[in-house]
Amino acid sequence: MPAPPFDPLADLRAPGDPQVDVLLQGMVFLDIIFSGLSRMPGSGEELWAEGMGSCPGGAANLAVATARLGLRTSLSAAFGDDDYGDFCWRTLAEQEHIDLSTSQRFEHWHTPVTVSIAVDDDRRMVTHGHEAPEPATTMMGTPPRSRAVLFDLTPNPREEDVAWIRTARDQGALLFAEVGFDGSGVWDPATLGQLDRCHAFTPNAVEAMAYTRTDTPYDALYALADLVPLAVVTNGSQGALAIDSSTGEEATVPALRVASIDPTGAGDVFCAALTLGTLARWELRHRLNFAALCSSLAVQEFGGSLAAPGWGDIADWWHAQCAAEEGTALQRAVRRRFEFLDDLVPAIPPSAVRRAAATIARRSDV
Repeated sequence: MPAPPFDPLADLRAPGDPQVDVLLQGMVFLDIIFSGLSRMPGSGEELWAEGMGSCPGGAANLAVATARLGLRTSLSAAFGDDDYGDFCWRTLAEQEHIDLSTSQRFEHWHTPVTVSIAVDDDRRMVTHGHEAPEPATTMMGTPPRSRAVLFDLTPNPREEDVAWIRTARDQGALLFAEVGFDGSGVWDPATLGQLDRCHAFTPNAVEAMAYTRTDTPYDALYALADLVPLAVVTNGSQGALAIDSSTGEEATVPALRVASIDPTGAGDVFCAALTLGTLARWELRHRLNFAALCSSLAVQEFGGSLAAPGWGDIADWWHAQCAAEEGTALQRAVRRRFEFLDDLVPAIPPSAVRRAAATIARRSDV
C-alpha cells in the first residue's frame, strides 16, 4: 500500500503500529447503476436513464470509502476469473490502492452482479451471484494487524465466517459493526449479542428501533449505548445522533441539505468517515459532522463506491463554503459547524485524492 497523498493519522503513527488501518472482509459485486429516472418503468416499458455507472460494489463500497479518506485499507474477498472480476480487482488494487493480499481469485466462479436503479432519493436493486467458494477465515488465514475492523452483524453467524474477527480484536483492533435490513421482519434481538466484542455500532433508525424494540431513534440510541461504547444512529434527512461512553460525549447533528441523485453506498461512506474520526481521536460532534459531510458529497454523485469523496473533494467543498458570500443564517451555521476543517484543509496537497468516473468504459457516460 503506497502512502496516501494526505495521511490524516500521520501525527499518531509510531514504530510498531499496525501497517493496516482498516481491515474488511466481504463479497465484492460488479455494480451497474442507473440514475436520473423520474419513475420506475411499468410492465413491458423501457425507460432511458440520464446517468449510468459501473464500479465495484458490496464490500468494495466501504473499502473505497476508507481508502479515499487516507486510511490504509486491506480487503479480503473472493474474485471471479471472469472479465468482471478483472475489472473489480484492477480498480481496487491499481486505482484505489487497496491491499488485496488476503483476497483470492477462483476459477469457474463468476463475479456477483447487482443492478441498482436510483429514483427519488431511493434505490431498488436486482442481484445475481453465488456464495463465496471458501469461508472468510479460511480465505484470509491469520488477519494482518489493523487499527480497526469494519463488519456486518449477521443472524447466527458460522464460526468459520467470524473467527478472523475475534483474532483481529485480540491483536488490538477496534471493531465497528453495521447491520443490514432484515427482510424477514424478525429483527432478532439476539443478533445484538455479538456487540459484546465491539467498540462501535452504526445502524440506521429503522434498524436500531426494530432490534431494540423501541419507538424513537433516541430511545434506540440509549438502549444501544448499554451494549457498545460508541453507539450511533443515522436518521436520514434528520441527521445522526450518538453517545460515546468511552469519552463521555453525546451529540446530535442535522443532515446537510443537498440534492441527492444516488444514495448507493452513502451509509458506507458515513461509517468510513466516522471510523477515521474515531481513530484520529476527534471530538464526537466533529466525527458526526464529518461523516454527514462525506455522505452528503457521495449522494450528489452516482456510482456507488466511486462516488465516495476523497480529501481533495472535501477541501474543494470547504474552500467553496469559505469563499461564498456571508449568505443566509443556514450558510453561516454550516460554516460554524465545520470550522474544525480549518485545521485539516490547509495541510491537504493539491494532489489529494478526488473521485473517479464510475464507468467500466474508457470514458464516462456523464
